[in-house]
Amino acid sequence: MTSFKPLNIKKYPKTGQVVTPDTEYWKRLSVPTLAKEFGAIDYIDFSPIEPHYFAVTCSVRVQIYNPITKLVVKNLSRFQETAYGGTFRQDGRLLVAGDEQGLVKLFDTSSKNVLRLFKGHKAPVHRVNFTSDLLHIVSFSDDKTVKLWDVASEKSIHTFAEHEDYIRAGTVNPVSADVVVSGGYDGKIKLYDTRTREITMSVDHGSPVESLLFLPTGGIFISAGGTEVRVWDAFAGCRLLTKLSQHHKTVTCLRLGSNGKRIMSGGLDRHVKIYDVSSYQTVHTLDFPNAVLSLGVAPNDQTVVAGMVDGLISIQNMEAPAQPKQTKSRRRINVVPARADIEVDHQITIEQRQRLEKYDKHLKRYEYSKCLDSVMGRGLTSKSPEIIVSVMQELIHRKGMHRALAPRDDNSLMQVISFICRYISEHRFMRVLIDVATILLDAYEDKIHTFTGALGKKFLELSYVLEREVAMTYELLELQGSLELLTAASNVSSSQDNMIHFVRDDNIASNLKQSVMAKESSVVTV
Repeated sequence: MTSFKPLNIKKYPKTGQVVTPDTEYWKRLSVPTLAKEFGAIDYIDFSPIEPHYFAVTCSVRVQIYNPITKLVVKNLSRFQETAYGGTFRQDGRLLVAGDEQGLVKLFDTSSKNVLRLFKGHKAPVHRVNFTSDLLHIVSFSDDKTVKLWDVASEKSIHTFAEHEDYIRAGTVNPVSADVVVSGGYDGKIKLYDTRTREITMSVDHGSPVESLLFLPTGGIFISAGGTEVRVWDAFAGCRLLTKLSQHHKTVTCLRLGSNGKRIMSGGLDRHVKIYDVSSYQTVHTLDFPNAVLSLGVAPNDQTVVAGMVDGLISIQNMEAPAQPKQTKSRRRINVVPARADIEVDHQITIEQRQRLEKYDKHLKRYEYSKCLDSVMGRGLTSKSPEIIVSVMQELIHRKGMHRALAPRDDNSLMQVISFICRYISEHRFMRVLIDVATILLDAYEDKIHTFTGALGKKFLELSYVLEREVAMTYELLELQGSLELLTAASNVSSSQDNMIHFVRDDNIASNLKQSVMAKESSVVTV
């Protein structure tokens, strides 16, 4: 007598989910730890040296956090008004920030003392950067100017006044200390050479520029403004390489991730989009509880920090990749130990019976109606619909679905219809549920006109769902036919173009041949 085999639940792929290496990588980010600050988070910057503390600029202070403990370790509060754009130097020893008064302050991160105070701007300074030689500071102000400061002498070397509106974005070339880029609310992006003290290039972003970023090679820079992120080639006369339009609200910040291999953009739509530098394609999206104003990424993506408009700071650490778990078999095997004083030819192993699920027990007893009831009433409709569909498929295979559906009360029948209406549009369940709907209509064909109340409404809902799916199928078939016509037409046109080029080449060759023969005949005549 053969033993009963439990039902094998089919593993259905989840709808619309495409698993890529980037998806698996960024899902390793831990559950966010939220910290609350006073006021919007203006800027976040990571120290380039370990342990990679990050500075959060908000309100009238710059706070330095430990990414491991997620606690404030230092507080730079030497500001009388709002602070902006706290940025570490490349060696992590100094930090520079602007403020609402138009001042630029240079701090020692270890002692928290103000080492230099740069005065000269007449309006708030929103962004400041160190040049790659570590000797100069560039500041971008609302007074429509860009100033280059000498750290040692605390004096302004040069002032660029090329913009017609507030300058809220700026960056310095990571390779050349003499190349500076600024972006203003006039939509213009200016490229300066501090050696000649002249503007070398100007391009139009098309919207107020919120953020600028150079790639590590120094030849390409990225601008963010409006709902677009644009990529420019500085070596080719600031030629526009591509436009990225993945946000539906204003893009506020840009950062590099994966050590320069990924571009990250945050916006007011509460999303952070991650792009591949090689293809500029979106590879992943991070979601946050509120509009994102600032973004910071530690080296090797160890920590990702997002600052939001309501003062929330989201801190996520990258976790180590999970080790593959060894699946334990449900069957426990008892081995009869061999006695040392008795010689045996072989040992007999005794397997314990595997515990059957409730629906398996009903299937074993051919109780098809109870089997369907056992899965419909266990809360699996939302959590595990694949179990219900697998049971229905097994009942159809056993030719017992009609018997499972026919003698059924109104409530249980409404459950079955609701399940069909909910999941029949999903391609992974469609084939099985179409067969179930057909068997259901056959079983109650003579009684449908007698159903009233809620059950009658359910049957009407089922008919509407089926009509909608049929109409959608026809629309998709029409679309498929149109695409096939376009593809065929493009193939024909390309073949005709090739034929025209071939004929033209033949004509050119024949003309050349005739001219050569004419020249030869003239030479012979002479």
